[in-house]
Amino acid sequence: MRSSTLPARGLAALLTTGALVLGLAGCNGYDATAPAAARDHATTAGQADFASGPNGTVDCRKAKCVALTFDAGPSVRTPQILAILRSHHVHATFFTLGKNHVMVHPEMVRQMAADGHEIETLTWSHQILTKISKAEVRKEITEGRDAVEKVTGTRPTLLRPPQGRTSGTVTAVAKDLGMAEVEWSANGADYRTTDSALITSRILKQTKPDGIILLHDLVDPTNHGYNGTVAAIPGIITALQARGYTFVTVRQLLAPGVPVPGEVYK
Repeated sequence: MRSSTLPARGLAALLTTGALVLGLAGCNGYDATAPAAARDHATTAGQADFASGPNGTVDCRKAKCVALTFDAGPSVRTPQILAILRSHHVHATFFTLGKNHVMVHPEMVRQMAADGHEIETLTWSHQILTKISKAEVRKEITEGRDAVEKVTGTRPTLLRPPQGRTSGTVTAVAKDLGMAEVEWSANGADYRTTDSALITSRILKQTKPDGIILLHDLVDPTNHGYNGTVAAIPGIITALQARGYTFVTVRQLLAPGVPVPGEVYK
């Protein structure tokens, strides 16, 4: 199996901005819609069916829900993550990278789909969308989205902007492409530590009802990060389930609302 990672230069940049990412989402000028608001604003014409998952049909208007999301894969660690999710009967949402990930590990992407996970896009090559031209933003989103569709036959409609950085321009392009953006409310900062206990602690402290958890499905070639993620996942799941949480995908979290192109959900 071939290893696939972000280029070392790009990964180093991601790691050096880790402290900023912890507090970034929601702090750079965009308006975000809470999952509860998405559910409350659902209209009869725009309602989604409640998705049936391993715990049956989940109505997050009544259940205490949390969405588990993974960025930047697939990677050689994906089979381990999928096995853990399968053993705990949990579905997640994967925001994938196209260039060196989806197109290198298509069999893993197909397995995600077969296991019932949502497969969305983190763009083609993890360029920071607020630092590139509008044409480049469109290209990054389109190529990342199309890579998933090529492998799975299903076109993503959810975008996670790299590092959570978005803007009016990014949102306008996403809307034009029929895509909504998804940020997060709980961040394990697993790109900065190999300590699985610390990653777990961060998530448990930050998670609240309707939360969206951010972890990473990625291998760091310098071995300075990401290596604690897999070991942290079982403890995060069991601890939150013990607190009464039901794990759902992002779409389940919003239902009966549906993701609205141009909206940013957090």
